[in-house]
This record gives sequence, C-alpha cells and structure tokens, in this order.
Amino acid sequence: MKQINIGFLMLMAIAQPTWAEQSQDFIKSYAIQAKQDNAAFLGFDSHRGELFFKSKHEGGDWSCSSCHTENPTLSGLHAVTKKEIEPMAPSVNPARFTNSSKVEKWFKRNCKDVLSRECTTQEKGEVITYLMSLSR
Repeated sequence: MKQINIGFLMLMAIAQPTWAEQSQDFIKSYAIQAKQDNAAFLGFDSHRGELFFKSKHEGGDWSCSSCHTENPTLSGLHAVTKKEIEPMAPSVNPARFTNSSKVEKWFKRNCKDVLSRECTTQEKGEVITYLMSLSR
C-alpha cells in the first residue's frame, strides 16, 4: 500500500494556490498561505474585504471599485480603456474565480494599479470572501 506524504501535499497546497478552480478552493488555499505568512491569522473577513475593495490606498487615485463599481454584482467599466468588465460577484458571474491563472494574473495586474504593489495573500482572500458574500 502506497503511503501519502501529507507534508508534501501541504507544501504543494501552500506553494501552488493556482490549483484552485472554485471560489471556495481559492479561500482555502489563501488561508493556508496566510497562516504561513502570519501565525496569528484567524480567517478572512468579508467586511475588511469590502473596505479594501472600496477604498483608495496609500495616496492612490483608484480603488478596486473605480472600475468594478461600488456594487460588484453589476458590470463595471475600466477607468482608462472604458472596456466593460463583467460583474465580480460569483453569484452573478459564476465564471469568476474558476481559473487560477486568470485570478493570479488579474490580482497581480490590478493590485499594482491600485496599490503600486502586489496584493498580499490576506488581501486577496478577504476580497474574494467579500465578493462571495454578495447575492444577486
């Protein structure tokens, strides 16, 4: 009988949050990484995620809601290109947070625009927790 190396599986879950293909999987993966980053981590908070999503950061001109709207169940509009952006809330747009490569690509790009840096794992987890809390 083959033994499963639990340590290896945990390491891979931490090192590869890109394996997630459902919103809940992203939350689980980010929670593992957030706990590794900060032993005091107790979980993601949708209220903090909402504040992060709607706030301008460190002297910047944009927030996430600048393009994605104050109501992420609605379509947004890119502030520069004026290209329509489909709703962010998975309750309205089930395709959201189903492709790990896209999720990481867009977090990286948009966080750099809004924060002038990449988002932390905790920030990503809280934003997704907030967006998952929204109903139609």
